[in-house]
Amino acid sequence: MARNKWVQLSILAVMIAAAAITIGANLSQSPVPKVGEKAPDFSLYGLDGDQYSLSDYIGRPIIVNFWGSFCEPCVREMPLLQRKYEQYQDTGLVVLGVNLDESTVTIHNFTRGMNLTFPILLDKNIVRKQYGVYQYPTTFFIDHQGMIREKIVGEMNEGKLPSHDIERAIQRLLHG
Repeated sequence: MARNKWVQLSILAVMIAAAAITIGANLSQSPVPKVGEKAPDFSLYGLDGDQYSLSDYIGRPIIVNFWGSFCEPCVREMPLLQRKYEQYQDTGLVVLGVNLDESTVTIHNFTRGMNLTFPILLDKNIVRKQYGVYQYPTTFFIDHQGMIREKIVGEMNEGKLPSHDIERAIQRLLHG
C-alpha cells in the first residue's frame, strides 16, 4: 500500500514538473509583434518550391498578407492586392501572400484562377502564430528597415473605410 502511494506521488510530481515546463516555455515565447516594432523574420517555402525569408527583402517595403481560400473577405481582396502589386512593383514593393495551411492543389487552383503573380507562401500555422494572426485576412505593412508600420485586420479596400484603405497604407509605407 505504501509503495502504491509513492508511485502515485511520483507520477503527480512528474505531471506537475511537465506542466511547469510547458507553462514556462509558453511564457518565454516572443510576444505578438505590434505596430512600431520589428517584424519577426521567417522562412517559408513558396508554391513555386522556392524558399522565401522576410529578411531577404529588408531594404524594400513589404506587404505580408495572411489569407485562405475558405475566407470570403480574403477572396474579395485578392484582385485588389494583385493590382497594387502590379502598380507598385517598380517601386520595389514586395507582396508575400501567406496561405493558412491549405493543400497545395487548393492553393494552386485558387491562385491560377485569380491570376496572382506575387509569391504565395505555405504556412503550417507557425508564422501565423508567430505574428498573432487569428482573424483573416490580416495584412502587415513592413518598411524598408523591417519595422511594422501598419496592420490591417479584415478586408482591405480602396478609400471606403480609412482604417482598411490599402492605398493609404502603401503611401505611408513608401513615403513615411
